[in-house]
Amino acid sequence: MPGILRQLSGLGGCTHPIRLAGHRTEHQVDTTTGEIGRALRRLDSGDLPAGDLLVRCGNRRTTRCAACAETYRRDTFHLITAGLRGGKGTPEEVTTHPRIFATFTAPSFGPVHNRPGPRACRCGRRHAADDPALGTPLNSERYDYESAVLWNAHAGILWRRFTIHLRREIARRAGLTQRELPERARISFAKVAEYQKRGAVHFHAVIRLDGPAGGETRPPHWATAELLGDAIRAAAARAVVPGPVLDGRTHTFAFGRQLDIRTIHGPDLDGGQALTDRAVAAYIAKYATKGAETATGTLDRRLRFIAELAGMNLPPHAERLIRTAWVLGARKDLAHLRLRAWAHMLGFRGHFSTKTRRYSTTLGALRTARAEWRRLQAAIARGDDPHPVDSEQTTLVLAHWAYAGTGLTPTEQWLSASLADTPNTHTTEGDNAR
Repeated sequence: MPGILRQLSGLGGCTHPIRLAGHRTEHQVDTTTGEIGRALRRLDSGDLPAGDLLVRCGNRRTTRCAACAETYRRDTFHLITAGLRGGKGTPEEVTTHPRIFATFTAPSFGPVHNRPGPRACRCGRRHAADDPALGTPLNSERYDYESAVLWNAHAGILWRRFTIHLRREIARRAGLTQRELPERARISFAKVAEYQKRGAVHFHAVIRLDGPAGGETRPPHWATAELLGDAIRAAAARAVVPGPVLDGRTHTFAFGRQLDIRTIHGPDLDGGQALTDRAVAAYIAKYATKGAETATGTLDRRLRFIAELAGMNLPPHAERLIRTAWVLGARKDLAHLRLRAWAHMLGFRGHFSTKTRRYSTTLGALRTARAEWRRLQAAIARGDDPHPVDSEQTTLVLAHWAYAGTGLTPTEQWLSASLADTPNTHTTEGDNAR
């Protein structure tokens, strides 16, 4: 394979790679004397076929880079699955721990077009699944756009408040003080944020009740899925975040009344009828790569000037949410929310995917394992020993890289497209550095 094709294939289909200029040198080091020996290998960006080192962009958004988003989705799937079934450093005993799949929604900001089952929408019509009217207000002049944007901006804080109340509710049901609870049990969770068609964020979460050391320890005898579900309901109802007072109107933020709580059963327990580990992991991973642009047709990158909207064909509802965020972002009393910087996200500025430390492995660990596997494959291809036994020798890597741009040249784009259907081109960041 020509060098340029080999370098592009290492991107795994990434369409907006980061271009780096610089060099990397590997030196042999004697660990007993500290003496730096000869250079084993040297990589110079000027010697690469593309003239730069090309590194995958790693963007999680499907609309920005489908290839990198797919890698992110798969990693999220494995992260969630490890916390449900065990594996990748998490013991399989977690399958016996109480586990809940919960969905937290936003409150109503005004009636919108929807599909309420067999009945017609409030507008009197029956909407098809792909009707662009779904999620838009019945009366845009009476829809509370201000509260919708501010709720998105406070959604992350509201989730944190919920987790605080959840610990309190579990301790109360167990007859413990809040100080005693960490000595008996621990709450582990992983969640993703999803935009509804109306542009409001809601959360999908896997919540697990463990022993004091996390998934490695058995939960106490009183820890049941019923207790966890009741505590989640109570905590969601108690979680309230006081908001700003704008033009004499006091805003407060809480979750909506639609709270879906379902117990997760292992596939060997449910007979195919209840919610399975795999179904939950796949459902959450699907939303980890989707932003506001997927649900509402809005933007997938930041605005520099509000005038940019004039040249974009955005749905009226999404555009009004963005403009509302931009106007609110000019207020000094809301400067801490950075609404203009997050106007394209309709005010939401939290992380789309978060987890507690003890839930399972991390995305970083998954990337490291994948990169290590690729390194071993490259060493084997070069004829090197992938597992040197000389403990007195180690490798010192000296590198200097500088940002040189983003994206591919027209010729590189054409060549990359020709590789799209070629198998075994999905690799990781830095694979083309070898």
